[in-house]
Amino acid sequence: MDAETILSAAREVLEIEIEGLRAVAEKLGPGFVKAVELIREARGRVVVTGIGKSGLIGRKIVATLASTGTPSFFLHPAEALHGDLGMVVPEDILLAISNSGETEEVNKLLPSLKRRGVKIVAFTGNPGSTLAQEADVVVDVGVPREACPLGVAPTASTTATLAMGDALAMVLAKLRDLKLEDFRRNHPGGSLGERLKVQVSQIMLRGEALPLVRLGEKMTEALFEINRKGLGCALVLDDDGSLCGIVTDGDLRRALLKYGDFRDLPVERVMTKNPKTIAPEALAADALYVMEKNLITVLPVVAERKVVGIIHLHDVLGKGQFKFTGV
Repeated sequence: MDAETILSAAREVLEIEIEGLRAVAEKLGPGFVKAVELIREARGRVVVTGIGKSGLIGRKIVATLASTGTPSFFLHPAEALHGDLGMVVPEDILLAISNSGETEEVNKLLPSLKRRGVKIVAFTGNPGSTLAQEADVVVDVGVPREACPLGVAPTASTTATLAMGDALAMVLAKLRDLKLEDFRRNHPGGSLGERLKVQVSQIMLRGEALPLVRLGEKMTEALFEINRKGLGCALVLDDDGSLCGIVTDGDLRRALLKYGDFRDLPVERVMTKNPKTIAPEALAADALYVMEKNLITVLPVVAERKVVGIIHLHDVLGKGQFKFTGV
C-alpha cells in the first residue's frame, strides 16, 4: 500500500467520524437540556457507567466533568453488581453509556438504582433500547456508520459519545461560571489523582497530634488545645471517649458574639454537636468530597464512635509534603 493510499484511507476514517459528529449535533435537543438541568440541580455526584469501549469513554468523561467542577466518579457495572452499588446514593445521577442500549451488565444495574431514587441519563445510539426505556433522560448519540472497514469496531460511535460528554461538561462549566482559579484548584498538582486513591488512615494525624478535650472542661482548655495543635479545632469527647462534638474557629467567633467572654463556659455550650466524620478505611477522595460539600477543612476520623485520627484539607491536597503516616 503506497503513501497516498494510506493517507486516503485515513482521511476516509476522519470524514466518517466528522459525519457522525454532525449527525449527533443535528439530533441535539430537549434530552440534552434535561440532562444538564438534572445534573446542575443534583445534590450528589454524576456516576458514570459503561463496559468495554463505552467504559473507557466513560472514564474520560468522568475526568473532564470532575476537573471542570462537576463531582463525578466511574462505576464499573460488573463490580457494582458485587457490592460497589453501595457507593451510589439517592442524590446521585447515573450516566449510563451503551451504544446498543442492550448491554446486559449495565441494564442489570438499573432496577436497583431506580428503587433508590437515582435519576438515570442514557447516552445511547438506540433510542428504542431497554436502556432508553428505563432512563429518565435519553441523549441520542447514534451515528450513521462506523469507520471500521468491517463496520463492527466502535469508532465513530465512541468519538460521538466522547464529544457529547465534552459538550455536557463544558455547558455545565459555563452555567456554573467556572473560573480559571476554580480549574487550578482542581489541578493543584499532577499527583493529586494518586493522592486521592489512598485511604484516610494513611494520611490522617493521630496520637499526640489530636486536639482533644472532654465534656465539662472549660473553654479555656479548648482554646489552649486549639492553639497547641494548630488545626483550628478541638474534638470533644464524652466520658466513654466517644466523639460528641467539635469546637472550631467558627464556633469561637459565634460564642464571642453571643457570650462575650466565654472562657469559663463548659465546652458543650460552644461546640457543634454531631460533627461530620469519616471512617479510616474511606478514600481520601471521599474525605475531600465531604469537606467540599459541607464547606469544612477538618474531619474527625472515627471507628465505632471512637476518634482514631483527624484529617485536614491540606493533608488531602498535599500542601507542602504529602504525609503518609502508615496504617
